[in-house]
Amino acid sequence: MDDGEIHDYLKSTCLFLSKYASALLGCGATCIRIEKNIGRIADTFGVHVDMTLLPAHVIVVVWDCDHTHSYNCSAKPIGGMTDFCRNIELSKLSWRIVEKNLSCDEAAIELDRILSLPQLNKWIVLLLTSAANASFCRLFGGDFKAVGIVFCATLLGFFLKQIMIEDKIDLRITTIASAFLASVVGASGYLFGISNTPELALGTSVLFLIPGIPYINAGSDLFTNHYLCAVSRFIQAVILTICLTLGLCGGMFLMQMKFF
Repeated sequence: MDDGEIHDYLKSTCLFLSKYASALLGCGATCIRIEKNIGRIADTFGVHVDMTLLPAHVIVVVWDCDHTHSYNCSAKPIGGMTDFCRNIELSKLSWRIVEKNLSCDEAAIELDRILSLPQLNKWIVLLLTSAANASFCRLFGGDFKAVGIVFCATLLGFFLKQIMIEDKIDLRITTIASAFLASVVGASGYLFGISNTPELALGTSVLFLIPGIPYINAGSDLFTNHYLCAVSRFIQAVILTICLTLGLCGGMFLMQMKFF
């Protein structure tokens, strides 16, 4: 290929890789997963890649085999919410590129298809999340009345969270509001004497808001030397935990419950 063809190839490859990496970062992938997937694809495309992962940007530099020509591109995370289904599909795409030797154009079409896939039905997610959180209450020793309270509290709190996220309201405010509503409903065991384990109903009513994935990703990034992303994700998780606590305390205060 002449210089013009090389630059065109590097440009299209860089644009694809930056979009792919930003999609992975946006759906909650760890830095090491992004690096491995990008490296796997780059080897198939016959290029060398230098990549910098930042909390709010991905910077990709693509070199030809001789390191004489390069093209760089930066991109913001696509999505911004944890999405395991998209994460899995994007990882599968990296293996399909290797196994089927897909070209950059073919891979770009597949990437657009994955990004256009609809999310899981929100009503199914709502019911499953409520059932899962209610199961925690039972696991910790709550009676069946407490399980029912937690199910209702999670159902209302998570539904409010879905509505606020759809309206693009700040996640911190969303967490406070959802925790507040869930804790008010969760305190009904105390208020009406419904359950013999009202403390478990209240304590587990807000567990669905705990940012477990950011904490896990922060630990993974820390152990793989991505300190900037690790600190950023950890701080984000701590802030969301504080917001959860504020909402819980607000609900307890409204219901005139003692903290000790």
